[in-house]
Amino acid sequence: MNPQGQFCHNAHCWAYGRAGEGHVVIHSRGERRYQCTRCGATFAATRGTALYRAHKPHALVVQVVTLLAHGCPPQAIVAAFGLDERTVARYQAEAGAQCRRVHEQVAAAGRVDLGQVQADELRVRIVGGVLWVATALAVGSRLWLGGVVSVRRDGPLIRALLQRVRACGPTRAVLLCVDGLSSYVTQARRVFREAVRAGRPGRPRLVLPDGVLIAQVVKRYAKRRVVGVACRVVRGTADAVQARLAATQGAVGAVVNTAYIERLNATFRARLAPLVRRTRAAARQAATVEAGMWLVGTCYNFCWPHRSLRRWRTANDPDPAGPHWVEQTPAQAAGLTDHRWSLHALLTHPVPPPPAKRRGRRPRWLREVAHAA
Repeated sequence: MNPQGQFCHNAHCWAYGRAGEGHVVIHSRGERRYQCTRCGATFAATRGTALYRAHKPHALVVQVVTLLAHGCPPQAIVAAFGLDERTVARYQAEAGAQCRRVHEQVAAAGRVDLGQVQADELRVRIVGGVLWVATALAVGSRLWLGGVVSVRRDGPLIRALLQRVRACGPTRAVLLCVDGLSSYVTQARRVFREAVRAGRPGRPRLVLPDGVLIAQVVKRYAKRRVVGVACRVVRGTADAVQARLAATQGAVGAVVNTAYIERLNATFRARLAPLVRRTRAAARQAATVEAGMWLVGTCYNFCWPHRSLRRWRTANDPDPAGPHWVEQTPAQAAGLTDHRWSLHALLTHPVPPPPAKRRGRRPRWLREVAHAA
């Protein structure tokens, strides 16, 4: 048990959501409970995680979530483990919510070097309708930047996706490679704008930086087959786009494409049962697809090594005598973590909530902490 990474869960306490300040101590090792010394409240070690109030053994819950993250239909899990289908659905919903919190804390903290971003949409059939899952990927690190689920493939869907992209890192010098959907160009010109302050009172002017490049891959179809592909530069010059492609893909003579995000879409379809074509495990609600999307996407970032990201082992590695190749996850390649996470660590990672707004005079210890910071 490590109380340094824990925080107080009492919303009425001044230490609510504050971690690493020494006010959380171990209350009971047998029951795995912590205590806040500011308010005296105790809480379980799994409070605020995907394993909170899981009445089954934690090893079983991790097993079930692992199978869900690898595309196993819930009906098979129910038959194999003798669980109720509502229990499996709850585990998937809790794991999806936990993965979303981890992604927003670690990946969407604005520290990712985007370079080249590719975005695309998936059409998902559910019971009684159709959903669209829009996702984005940073090509250099293969990091999944997040996704959005909607019933319509329109401007608000693309705008929400690009806002998630902007939350992951600076967009002053980014190459956006997309398909022929016109909403990408329109929404990118709006979302990637930055304020230009001229020292005058009033609202600053919003301008799209010169480093933002936009390229499209337009495919021509005949009888449901691709018969031609045309690449066009919407914003920027062809030389600038070519230089950015060479820097992010590591290949001279690279062309504008969406191959990386399409390969990630194939991973989603293989690892998420409702996304499989002609599946008998179709989802009934959009929340189920969204929870599965966050589960698979976050496991892809933190838990699963990517073959194209492996590097040659050096003398500075912890185990220089190990195998010649060192496998990396996209989160390691992006510099967000220094090790590969296990699924248990992902499901139990504590994510502090945003600080609550309070009235009145702050206590003395909080003023001292703010002064020291």
